[in-house]
Amino acid sequence: MPTSGDFTLLVALVAVVAALYASVGHAGASGYLACMALLGVEPALMKPTALLLNIVVAIVATVAFARAGLFRAALFWPLAVVSVPLAWLGGRTEVDDRTYRLLVGAVLLYAAWRLAVAAPGAPTSPARRAPLAVLLVAGAAIGLLSGLVGVGGGIFLSPLILLLGWAGPRETAGVSAPFILVNSIAGLAGRGMADLAGAEGPLLWLGAAVLLGGWIGARLGSRQFQGLTIRRLLALVVALAGVKLLFT
Repeated sequence: MPTSGDFTLLVALVAVVAALYASVGHAGASGYLACMALLGVEPALMKPTALLLNIVVAIVATVAFARAGLFRAALFWPLAVVSVPLAWLGGRTEVDDRTYRLLVGAVLLYAAWRLAVAAPGAPTSPARRAPLAVLLVAGAAIGLLSGLVGVGGGIFLSPLILLLGWAGPRETAGVSAPFILVNSIAGLAGRGMADLAGAEGPLLWLGAAVLLGGWIGARLGSRQFQGLTIRRLLALVVALAGVKLLFT
């Protein structure tokens, strides 16, 4: 973990990231990876830490959006059934530090792009029915990549749902949050927590920070969809971290 001064900054940053991501039904793993990359956290710690923090925020977001009536079971279950075992497999797959940096860097740049572009508004016509075969293929691909990188998959799932018109933004958030939760649990189960041995104290501080941030963001996001200004600022930070990982 970083030195005391940098760690305090990391705690503050992950709390803000958790609030921003939870407001749109995400748990923030790509943001946590970005913060850790910027502050020089060892690659071996990044993946399990991001997944652990993801689980905390995803629980909060899942409850908030479900209580608001935004959960869509018909979308969630086909995706989750295939994504969970592949997220577990991805979590068990070992990659060397350089490959991991390149993979995470590419994912962070993709996440930054998705955060920066305008999100579609609520559909003016009824949502399209999602073909089962497409849901299964998408769930499998997202699950495997999520486990490999150490994210919950929301940065891939949400744009797909919105682009194909399967749900509006808030309903998409209501599906993404539990999807991220089950994938993060599977990825962490595959990875294990051996790399986090001895880091229990810092993890408690980070967990408390994302719990508070995630609660605030999920409360706001489940009532009104966030605007784009803060998302674009976050996109800048994520993009900088992605570039740092790719070229260092």
